Amino acid sequence: MDGAHDMGGVAWSGPVRPEPDEPVFHAEWERRAFALTLAMAAPGGWNIDMSRFARENRPPEEYLSKTYYEIWLAGIERLMEERKLVEADEIAAGHALHPARPVERILKRDDVAATLRRGGPTERDAKAAALFAIGDRVRAKNIHPATHTRLPHYVRGHMGRIELVHGCHVFPDSNARGLGEDPQWLYTVTFAGSDLWPDAPDPNLSISVDAWEPYLERA
Repeated sequence: MDGAHDMGGVAWSGPVRPEPDEPVFHAEWERRAFALTLAMAAPGGWNIDMSRFARENRPPEEYLSKTYYEIWLAGIERLMEERKLVEADEIAAGHALHPARPVERILKRDDVAATLRRGGPTERDAKAAALFAIGDRVRAKNIHPATHTRLPHYVRGHMGRIELVHGCHVFPDSNARGLGEDPQWLYTVTFAGSDLWPDAPDPNLSISVDAWEPYLERA
């Protein structure tokens, strides 16, 4: 979707300034927000793309005024409320006010480490041959979906070249909407920086983006 989260390559976002020796978490509550997001996916039944969309799908003024893990917390609150795992008055109060809802699955303490190591593999068997091969010239489609997508706004409508073919992977645009995984071929596409930003100071700059096949068309 088009939103404040898609700020890569836009002039108003400013430069990225990495924090030297940045810790994984700046405060204990951030660790807890991450743990809650991981744990509640089991009873909530949402997937990673639904989780991302819940964080992205909020007004720009709200998104830009929150810190990274404040956005994570807002996302999990939305997901839990949508699935009736909590009520709005409980979120406002910050504690349970109603009996707990029965759930089918929970993430047990002894399974956390294995879950983190395993992650969520997304590669799937291909149902059709790939449309593109390494070296092909392609154009990123100029799309503006209303829901989750992984195609950055700044490459849409621009031409690039297929650099790598990664096989078939879960298609986030479908997965975020609960419409199934709909596996699609995934490619690394390289774009010339001068094509994306004509005033780029480095003429040799290039940008590589991982893009699913439905995002691309032959140039």
